[in-house]
Amino acid sequence: MKLSSEDLPKRYSGSILDIICQLPDFSQDKKLLGTSGAPEYTRDALLEMAEQYLKLRIKEGDTTANFVLGQLCFEEGWYEDALLYFDKVKLNDCQAMYQIGVMYYDGLGVTTDQVKGVEYMQTVFTSSSSKAKHLKFAVAYNLGRACFEGCGKPYSDIEAERWWLLAADNGNPKASVKAQSILGMFYSRPPTRDLQKAFFWHSEACGNGSLESQGALGVMYLHGHGIRANLQSAVECLKQAAERGNVYAQGHLVSYYYHKKLYTMTTELAKRVVLYDNVDQLAKETDCLAAYITKGIAMATFYLARCLHLGLGIKQDSAAAKKYYTKACFLDADVVAELYLHLIYGKI
Repeated sequence: MKLSSEDLPKRYSGSILDIICQLPDFSQDKKLLGTSGAPEYTRDALLEMAEQYLKLRIKEGDTTANFVLGQLCFEEGWYEDALLYFDKVKLNDCQAMYQIGVMYYDGLGVTTDQVKGVEYMQTVFTSSSSKAKHLKFAVAYNLGRACFEGCGKPYSDIEAERWWLLAADNGNPKASVKAQSILGMFYSRPPTRDLQKAFFWHSEACGNGSLESQGALGVMYLHGHGIRANLQSAVECLKQAAERGNVYAQGHLVSYYYHKKLYTMTTELAKRVVLYDNVDQLAKETDCLAAYITKGIAMATFYLARCLHLGLGIKQDSAAAKKYYTKACFLDADVVAELYLHLIYGKI
C-alpha cells in the first residue's frame, strides 16, 4: 500500500494563485477587470504577473513573499524553483521547512532523500513556534507514513499507529483527516486487522470529508465488515462516493448492478470506468490511494468483459470480452482471481 504525503495545511481555500490575484495591490489597472471582478487574463499571463509581482515584493523586503512564490512554484509543479525559494526562508518559516521535507521524502525536484525529509519533518514537529502549530497533525501523519514504509525511519507498525493516532486526534475535523482515513485502512489489513476500529476511523474520516473513506464505508456496509450489513447504507455511500470520483466505489457499484441483474446500468458505468488511463493523476485529484483506484478499474473491466462475453446489457462480442479480461488481469491479478473464484462457485 503506497501512501502519499499530507498536503500542506492551508489557511486559505483555492490555489495560491487565486489568493495572489485577490490582493488589492496585485493589479492597479481596474479597466482590465471584468464585471465579476475577476481578471480577464489567460492563466499563463496571470502566472507570469504573479511571479513578477512577488519578485518585486521580495526586493522590497516582504518577508513572506519568498514562501508565497515558492508555494506558487510548488503548486505548478516547478519543484526546483520552489525549493530555491523555500530554502531561503526555511529557518524562519515552518511552512517552507514542511514543504522541503515533503520534497526530499517524495523526490520532488531533488534526489529522493527520505532521511533528510524525516529530519525536516521532525524539526517542524518539535518547533515551539506558534506558526508551526497548524502543521503538527500533518507532520505526525507523514512521520507515521515513514514508519509504515520503513523509509527515513525504521519500519514499525507500532510506531506508525502511534503517529497516526496522534495525527487523527480522536476524529478532530481540524486534525489530519488523511490519518483518520489511513487508520481505517491500517485496521483493515491482516497484520493489524480490527474491523470495528476500521469502521470507526472510516466513519470519522468520512464525516470530515474523506472521499476515500466514504467509498470504504460503502464496501464495509455491503459485506458487513465491522458493522452489521446494511444494503441501503452501502448503496448510498457507494453512489455518493462514485459521484464524487471515487473509482473504487465505482467498481463496487458496477459489481452491485451486475448482481442485481441491472445489466444495462452495469455496462454503462463500466464503460466509463475502463476509460480511466492515468491512475496517478486520479489519485492526486481525489486524494485516494492509487492501488484502490486500480482495483476499482480492474473490477469494472472484469464485469464489462463478463457482460460482453454473455451478451448481458450489451451486444455479445467475444473478441472484446477477451481483450477486457486480459486488461483486468494486467491491472490487478488478485482482484480478477477473486472474481474468477466467485465465477467458479456460481456467485457470478
